[in-house]
Amino acid sequence: MLDRLAGKAFYCFLDGYSGYNQIVIAPEEHEKKTFSCPYGTYAFRRMPFGLCNAPTTFQHCMLAIFSDMVEEFLEVFMDDFYMSEETFDSCLGSLAKVLKRYEEADLVLNWEKCHFMVNEGTVCWSKTKDQS
Repeated sequence: MLDRLAGKAFYCFLDGYSGYNQIVIAPEEHEKKTFSCPYGTYAFRRMPFGLCNAPTTFQHCMLAIFSDMVEEFLEVFMDDFYMSEETFDSCLGSLAKVLKRYEEADLVLNWEKCHFMVNEGTVCWSKTKDQS
């Protein structure tokens, strides 16, 4: 993933808001996610943090939603999305595609943690920068 991102001129870093909680649990699965508390029982309707399969399920969902973009100009690691392009115009066009897909999938971004059209940034704790 880092090799595909490195050395590009423009980057966009997108952060999903409340990652796992954006994944709806199918109604027929609610009883499997039920727990007891002093006031009765509670069943999650959205995937909570802490389920043993939550990270895998979430990553699978994100890769399925963005499958035609991944490894072309987009990399996905959990709720972090990394875009890289050679030109400003191509980066802007790719960003428009990603944001449209985000909207179609009814996903939400944490705008405070997003960075658009930058020349360098941190990816999975490794710094990327134009190598020229």
